[in-house]
Amino acid sequence: MSYIASWSGGKDSCFALYEAMSRGYQISHLVNFISKEFHRVSFHGTEARLIQLQSHALRIPVLQKETTWDGYEQEFKEAVRSLISGGTEGMVFGDIHLQEHKDWAERVCHDLGIKAIEPLWGRKMEDILNGFVKEGFEAIIVSAQSNLVDKDWIGKRLDKVFIEYLQKKGVDICGENGEYHTVVTNGPILDGRIRLIESKVISRNNYWFLDTIRYDLRHCPD
Repeated sequence: MSYIASWSGGKDSCFALYEAMSRGYQISHLVNFISKEFHRVSFHGTEARLIQLQSHALRIPVLQKETTWDGYEQEFKEAVRSLISGGTEGMVFGDIHLQEHKDWAERVCHDLGIKAIEPLWGRKMEDILNGFVKEGFEAIIVSAQSNLVDKDWIGKRLDKVFIEYLQKKGVDICGENGEYHTVVTNGPILDGRIRLIESKVISRNNYWFLDTIRYDLRHCPD
């Protein structure tokens, strides 16, 4: 039986995918949802084409679906339903501790007749982030709430220094409430490193966003 994975391009969806694959789950597709208005991942601000580049590096095809705020659940179900007719068993999510997010995933998957797989659920946030870094993943901070995270951190790598900064400010270090978001650029399940060559920080609706203008994928040598 195969599984699909919810994919935002950030650390949590990536580490959940990695954990699921490590446990033997066969992932047939990634499913990525982008704003119909901006053609970017909502709240992350990651370009649709950058998500496609991640898919290429992962060697897992991605289905991208444009969504609207009011119609999100129905549009989510339509996208997932289009992939599960061939015997898909379940869908992998990167939820950590927000019960309403887990409840939503389980309810929607139940409606679709598949299982919600939550590899990170209930784990200590420090263990998740330390494990992410220890396993060799790299991620760049691409958006954050401007009243919680200073502008200077946008475009920087997620590391121990950033985690300590969040701890001192009393901010959820995994950003589970949307305090910040990342894009994964390298790791053990990616074939190569994604380079963000040219970008700028912009402000919109009390968020900082990294507007990435140029990027590429450097494949690892055989």
